[in-house]
Amino acid sequence: MPGWRDEEIIVGANAGRIDVIATPIGNLGDLSPRARDALAQADLVAAEDTRRTGQLLAAMGLSRPLVSLHEHNEGERIAELLARLDAGAVIALVSDAGTPLLSDPGYELVRAARAAGHTLRTVPGPSAITAALSIAGIPTARFCFEGFLPARSRERRERLAQLALEPRTLVFFEAPHRIEESLADITAAFGAGREAALGRELTKAFETLYHGTLGELSQRAREDANVARGEITLVVAGAPDVAVSGAVTPAELARIVALLAKELPPSKAAALAAQITGARRSEAYDIAIKLGGGVSSRAESAG
Repeated sequence: MPGWRDEEIIVGANAGRIDVIATPIGNLGDLSPRARDALAQADLVAAEDTRRTGQLLAAMGLSRPLVSLHEHNEGERIAELLARLDAGAVIALVSDAGTPLLSDPGYELVRAARAAGHTLRTVPGPSAITAALSIAGIPTARFCFEGFLPARSRERRERLAQLALEPRTLVFFEAPHRIEESLADITAAFGAGREAALGRELTKAFETLYHGTLGELSQRAREDANVARGEITLVVAGAPDVAVSGAVTPAELARIVALLAKELPPSKAAALAAQITGARRSEAYDIAIKLGGGVSSRAESAG
């Protein structure tokens, strides 16, 4: 663990700088003194939502020039912001809540600024990802962040099929109006017995952590309207180790089976996957049945 030391900034070729600043995900008390100082000293604040960031600044007793930077205009803003950086400006980059770039805008600007030789400085702080992991009670040594699942059912189920055998802990964001449907799809893809935790309104007055199996959480979402109230972060335990013959990994076999099963009955998808990967047909068939397949096994047996 690095020790404490005075702040040290490595200056790029040009004088401009972007401070990527994490802001509270709900509790204003989580804004660090360093983040407040960085916002106070910025020449310009690039914000996902200028109204929301303006409210944050006002609550801190600050007033700074604001410019919007969101998913619909980021590409158009880059030239303007690079020009400000070329003139030596310090730009604070913030999202609505948490750390920018993590399911939030900013990637294109940061990449362009780096390519142009400008300095990038991180001012770390709150993140719903680490907040949820810290209290979920699910292994955190290795995890992967999947952000928001696709909104459309078919695309969401395809993505979940690809993740069904992922051994690392998974972290998802989900919109309140989709959580019931998404939990049902995750349960179908991963199995009802998989351990999971759902964090709602983290750091806020009504912070709640629901813990149990995916089946239990899915049922809770159907029966308890409170589950769908507020910002949601879902943590799901990774898949247990699965022994697969040959050189193919479990995740790769699952991915191939999932793609084939969208068009073929489970038995045919398994047979073709076994030929492609060298895995045993029985292993591929077990995966096809677990994932549900794109063609009903009932239809297959009826045929």
